[in-house]
Amino acid sequence: MLKSVALIALENTGPFELGLVAEIFGIDRSARGSGVPRFDFRMVTHVPGPVRTSAGYTIQVENGLEAASGADLVIMAPYGCWPDGPEPLPPAVLETLRNAHERSAWVMSVCTGAFALAEAGILDGRRAATHWRNSALLARMYPSVAVNEDVLYVQDGNIISSAGTAAGIDASLHLVRQELGAKAAAAIARDMVVPPHRDGGQAQYIDRPLSVTAGDTLTDVLAWIAANLDREHSVTALAARAHMSERTFARRFKAETGTTPGSWINAQRVLRAQELLEDTAMSIEEVSRAAGFGQAVLLRHHFNRAVGISPAAYRRAFRGRAGRPAWAQQGYPVHPRGPQIPG
Repeated sequence: MLKSVALIALENTGPFELGLVAEIFGIDRSARGSGVPRFDFRMVTHVPGPVRTSAGYTIQVENGLEAASGADLVIMAPYGCWPDGPEPLPPAVLETLRNAHERSAWVMSVCTGAFALAEAGILDGRRAATHWRNSALLARMYPSVAVNEDVLYVQDGNIISSAGTAAGIDASLHLVRQELGAKAAAAIARDMVVPPHRDGGQAQYIDRPLSVTAGDTLTDVLAWIAANLDREHSVTALAARAHMSERTFARRFKAETGTTPGSWINAQRVLRAQELLEDTAMSIEEVSRAAGFGQAVLLRHHFNRAVGISPAAYRRAFRGRAGRPAWAQQGYPVHPRGPQIPG
């Protein structure tokens, strides 16, 4: 089980990315009854002391890299001067990443942290993601890495690489969901006021987004849908709730979520079904109704399409997790090298 987390911060590290990782793994939520334990969270660096961020201010990092030994999850934060590309990393940092990988701990990169994983050699022959602005550079520098610039994150075995900036939230919640369940991931997402799962990939951000005027946001509508998944939701009714025409609503929905209303709602319903399958004794029929699919046949169709296995197989695999990485657990036959969120 995921209990200890080490975050590597180097010169010119990204303060937002450090913050989002600390928000997810550094806050004690164990007393809230959400199934989220208190993580043993520590920030580490190769020379303890002040570390300058890319925003110009410094942070004090007291722990050396030895504090990452034995951590269940080692995270590489973004670093270096961009867009010029990174300078070679200290050997001790590369060795820390290799050691974590070799002992089958989780290894995760956020944004340009993927370059460190590639330099360490642990991405050779694997799929990976980084910020779309740097995807071509990563592919050029490390041709043995299969870089996908369209996704929010990629899991390949025990390695997870996320795309730019906020995609670190998606990758982290994915890992929490695998290790601790959908309920725990949803609890953290509610605390952070973010969706527990986003459809769509980086491709939605590469093109110039539609302009947003005051009040022109779907945040409230998305929250209402998520709280009422057992209802029917037509585009006409949702557009009216958002005080938009159907055409404007469809365009705005695509711009803000990267997908269509129907696809987004089905994804949220699958997540709700995962939570119910893990935490209740409800029958498959009852789960299908509570999640908003209505009929078990529809639940099975969408669940199998999204997760890769049937609801019944998922329940068998995720009731009473073993204390080892979820990617290595038997009985959960998703893609053999791990899932990726498509664009």
